[in-house]
Amino acid sequence: MPFNTALTRKLGIAVPIVQGGMQWVGYAELASAVSNAGGLGLITALTQPTPEDLRKEIRKCRTMTQKPFGVNITLLPALAPPDYGAYTRVIIEEGIRIVETAGNSPGPVIRELKKAGITILHKCTTIRHAQSAVKLGVDFLSIDGFECAGHVGESDITNFILLSRARQSLGGVPFIASGGFADGQGLAAALALGAEGINMGTRFMCTVEAPIHQNIKDEIVKAQETDTALVLRKWRNTSRLYGNKVAKAALKVEQEDTTGDFGKSGIGQYMSGQRGRQVFVNGDVDYGVWTAGQVIGLIHDVPTCDVLIKRIEKEAIETLQKNQSLWSADGQAKL
Repeated sequence: MPFNTALTRKLGIAVPIVQGGMQWVGYAELASAVSNAGGLGLITALTQPTPEDLRKEIRKCRTMTQKPFGVNITLLPALAPPDYGAYTRVIIEEGIRIVETAGNSPGPVIRELKKAGITILHKCTTIRHAQSAVKLGVDFLSIDGFECAGHVGESDITNFILLSRARQSLGGVPFIASGGFADGQGLAAALALGAEGINMGTRFMCTVEAPIHQNIKDEIVKAQETDTALVLRKWRNTSRLYGNKVAKAALKVEQEDTTGDFGKSGIGQYMSGQRGRQVFVNGDVDYGVWTAGQVIGLIHDVPTCDVLIKRIEKEAIETLQKNQSLWSADGQAKL
């Protein structure tokens, strides 16, 4: 194994790449394919309608890979929040050893997972939140830049700055880079900035094994880095979505709203998660809102996870070797 980072050593993986936990995408099919290819695959807990369904999905994944895989659990504001405690208990009972956490007030969940000896990767969009997570005892921080898909936070700090701030500010707690990564050059850059690996979400949506309609994958391949939209900023719940007709309509409502009241604004009808879920099933890119990062501009094909990870590994090694050749200890240029 050419890579020897804190992430590969701790998780027992060959390539320092983590598949992001994506709603309606992180099923056993994708998680097992990523793990079999040498990265870390993640099942998304809340994609499963009940804790017992999560148990079944974990057991299904075990029949598809013998390699390490984990579970993502994201805590977000909701009128009727899921039973996070029950999902956490299933994760522990099923012997999962790696969990990615994200979202608001994760302390109770993290404490339960830590008591069970589980390795925790916590995703955050600011250094302040990262420092709070350090106090909770997380093992890795996943530093999520403004380029990312979904919930981008409210600080608008891109990864080039955020990763260096993490290196300066987190007291040696290892971190990985999330948001804007799709190739080996990006992995090499993240390592150079102090990260122990990368997290990729949108890039893994555009693989053969991703359980979403081919039309969506084709749309991502055609897209440019400018084809996303930031919605819900007015309500401090900013989300980066693919800039389809529904997202643009929602943004127009937000911009024209004079009430400041989410319910009265009428934007809710455009933000249906269930309609977004159906996009991945029916292949109609404009049926509902769906998340995508600016990295869509770097995605040009739909490979298998194995081909993708091997390609990223090769590109990263070549980039690191090239960078080594740019200097010489004796001051003599290498030709």
